[in-house]
Amino acid sequence: MTQIIDFHTHIFPDQVAARAIPALEEAGQVTACLDGRLDSLLASMDQAGIEKSVICSIATRPEQFASILSWSQAIRSARIIPFPSFHPEAADALAQISAIRAAGFAGIKMHPYYQNFALDEERMWPLYERIAAEGLILVMHTGFDIGFPRERIADPIKIVAVVERVEALKFVATHFGAWDLWDEVEELLIGREVYLDLSYALHLLPPDRARNMALAHPEEYLLFGSDSPWAGQQEVLAQLAALGLGAEREAKIRGGNAARLLKTTWPEPSGSGQE
Repeated sequence: MTQIIDFHTHIFPDQVAARAIPALEEAGQVTACLDGRLDSLLASMDQAGIEKSVICSIATRPEQFASILSWSQAIRSARIIPFPSFHPEAADALAQISAIRAAGFAGIKMHPYYQNFALDEERMWPLYERIAAEGLILVMHTGFDIGFPRERIADPIKIVAVVERVEALKFVATHFGAWDLWDEVEELLIGREVYLDLSYALHLLPPDRARNMALAHPEEYLLFGSDSPWAGQQEVLAQLAALGLGAEREAKIRGGNAARLLKTTWPEPSGSGQE
């Protein structure tokens, strides 16, 4: 049976999680399923039968780069795949991208709302080019964000601009293409060879619509993601199964596509970090 890989999760160092989760719950008026700690995520993975999880960190300030990179190195294991982050306003952002690759990581997470940029700003192109040149995967928050005003800084038109201009970029659009902009996702992204993760979307979309979107998209370009701790891993897997996409397509979404994508850049560790 194909392994299950969750391509979109969030955790924090234990002491940070105790502050961050309540603050994020208040900002988004949501309730977390977990407490944001590594041990809690591993327990959730065990319960749901998930072999690996990608950890999406976000540098909300330029000076957070070193601490995020160090923590990512500390937690990395055969089951935990950290995607560190850099801030686009950092003076040495290009060097930081290369440092992430040199440290052996597979990808980077960015978030336009927390990092104050629009996807198609002129200052972003050298960053995308460097990420592509380093062979890194870029997981990008796309669509609106539940905790911010609804500014159009990560909408499907901008996604298309990025993937057409930087063709070599391994770009993952989160939240089924763009959170709460699914009309535009269907118009501009569905059917295009762009990776879409399914995080924090399946419980919001009518099942028939989600099923039709998933069937209309190239099956190699869909990734299971839960957005844990903001949605339960086991629950999202059940929502995916309920779509009735067929065994082969569902297996690719649950982990086959992620495993193939990760193999393009990630040298799997032999047992470092926590199991």
